[in-house]
Amino acid sequence: MYSIRCVLIFLAVAVFSLAGYSQDADKKAEAEQYLAMADEMRAGSTANNEIREVYVMAAAADPNNLRANFEAGHYHLITIGKDLAVQYLMRVYQLDPKYRFDLEYRIGQSYQYGLEFDKALDFFNRYKEKLAAQPTYRGNDRIDIEEVERRIFECQNGKEFVANPKNFSIVNIGDQINSEWDDFAPVLNEAEDEIVFTSRRRDGNLNENVDEDNKPFEDIFIAKKTGGKWGAAKNIGAPINTPSHDSNLAISADGKMLLICSDKGGGDIFYCQRQPDNSWGAPQSLPGNINSDYEEKSATLSKDQKTIYFSSNRPGGFGGIDIYKATKDNKGNWGNVKNLGPSINTEDDDDAPFIDYDDKTLYFSSVARKGMGGYDIFKSVADNKGNWGEPENLGYPINTPDNDIFYVHTKDGKRAYYSSVREDALGYEDIYVITIPEEKKEPEPAAEPVKKKVPLKYIVRITDPAKKNMPAKISLQGSGDNVMVASSSITPGVYEFKITDAKDYKLSIEAEGFMFVNETVSLEGSSEEGKVVMKTVELKKLEVGFVSVLRNIYFDFNKASFKQESYTELNKLERMLQQNPGMNVEIGGHTDIVGTKNYNKFLSQKRAEAVKDFLTKKGIDSRRITAVGYGATKPLASNDDEQEGRELNRRVEFKVLSGK
Repeated sequence: MYSIRCVLIFLAVAVFSLAGYSQDADKKAEAEQYLAMADEMRAGSTANNEIREVYVMAAAADPNNLRANFEAGHYHLITIGKDLAVQYLMRVYQLDPKYRFDLEYRIGQSYQYGLEFDKALDFFNRYKEKLAAQPTYRGNDRIDIEEVERRIFECQNGKEFVANPKNFSIVNIGDQINSEWDDFAPVLNEAEDEIVFTSRRRDGNLNENVDEDNKPFEDIFIAKKTGGKWGAAKNIGAPINTPSHDSNLAISADGKMLLICSDKGGGDIFYCQRQPDNSWGAPQSLPGNINSDYEEKSATLSKDQKTIYFSSNRPGGFGGIDIYKATKDNKGNWGNVKNLGPSINTEDDDDAPFIDYDDKTLYFSSVARKGMGGYDIFKSVADNKGNWGEPENLGYPINTPDNDIFYVHTKDGKRAYYSSVREDALGYEDIYVITIPEEKKEPEPAAEPVKKKVPLKYIVRITDPAKKNMPAKISLQGSGDNVMVASSSITPGVYEFKITDAKDYKLSIEAEGFMFVNETVSLEGSSEEGKVVMKTVELKKLEVGFVSVLRNIYFDFNKASFKQESYTELNKLERMLQQNPGMNVEIGGHTDIVGTKNYNKFLSQKRAEAVKDFLTKKGIDSRRITAVGYGATKPLASNDDEQEGRELNRRVEFKVLSGK
């Protein structure tokens, strides 16, 4: 089995052998050497994100290599940055559209993940035409028409949901809980002052080794809130955690019982009781007939702990995974297991139930129904007879074309928690807190007619350096609450947002081959006049020598640790490097003049290295990044003034050294 150490040794040997290439070296041979390296890693147990980056290097070395580009795209689709797969798959399509039978389908998938639904629909329909023209084809790369039709349905739903985003505030819960690794499946007690979740982090993991996928094992972590702030998460420890995988499922409202999942019995539910000294007792199998020879994957308890909802792939259901209900008898045994029926379950997977505190509102995730891709979160309310109502999709931006799951509500109904991959993530999958918008009451009729207020029109025109309009990915959301604002395209490169609330917003613009824009704009809200604000943004071409200040990266005072608000900028930088795999860069750290020369040099170097470390942990090849600390030697302004001088001089810069 490949360990990280073995992979690094292997890469080091390969790097040494590749170092002899001159600038005019045979790029085809270089790409083949990277391909051989990636194939060797696949034969072992290397993590998919590490394999992906070697295929990316192969495609960067020889952009005309079909296999390198297809594998780079394929590995993006099965890891993160799924929308970035399209740049590699489109190269294959342009070079040889017959390279793979499912090529158009894979391109459509990548566009779907990137919310480019019209382009996705185009390629899904191209694949349908190919399938209709070759109905007898039975190769391993054939995608059945039912799956394609489902994708088309999801894209149509996605267009509807994204055009009408819900007014949810979705904010990262913070670095006290989240890590640079996967953190997911949050559950909270009724008081909302204790959170339990599953993590694959290295720090605090009971097993120093890694699993076959070269990632740490799952462990359960716990954290407490005091004074409105979460304390640092800690491993819940033995006897709950073991050297193998351990994940939490639910916690009782009073916080005294924890449900966990174990591999025993093919995947069974166990419970742990909190002891008088606040420690946890050993896991015990749920009494009764809930556990079976099949998988019991997730669970949720009613507030009175007399009803449990759980998911299982046992025979006799409606599809792969169904949601069931069971009740506890007077002896404490669980029985009377019932499938929730076709109102909830479908022919596909339905999972991750959460029963709200009212005992009649059920949240769950499904890959079927009216979704926009992967698992979407739905809500169903039971009537007085216990019949479940038609499930309602929670909409965008909670749901995305990727998996959205493990949604739990608070007792007051004002907040929810779930795990997701978003642009301000500390690592991969992070835990987020959702603030539920209050329902607006209809105003009482006024004595005299009041003139209706009209939203402000915020129109953004995006141009290239030649001042020509250019289409790009653009988004606008509340600066503090991350509430999305719907946009519409007037013409290619010109976008309109309707602003109702006066506040600060984050404007984000991305285009391949150009420096991203990530800035704060202050906008007025609705007014009787219906004002119009126009803004032109010229994107800067990424070319050798280009320098840009990364203004939205913030460090803790006198430290090289990031503040929470830095992660959006850091992830955009990582994404830009993913979009431009042949580009090598310098990350320069700069300080003001306060402090000694040597200390400023040291601090700026550590901060530059912190940015590099973040990027490499997200999968960027370390050889593409040079970290340099300049101290106070390159001021942008006078150090005589704080706001107009020293504050500007404390910065991180990005410089293109080579490639594109």
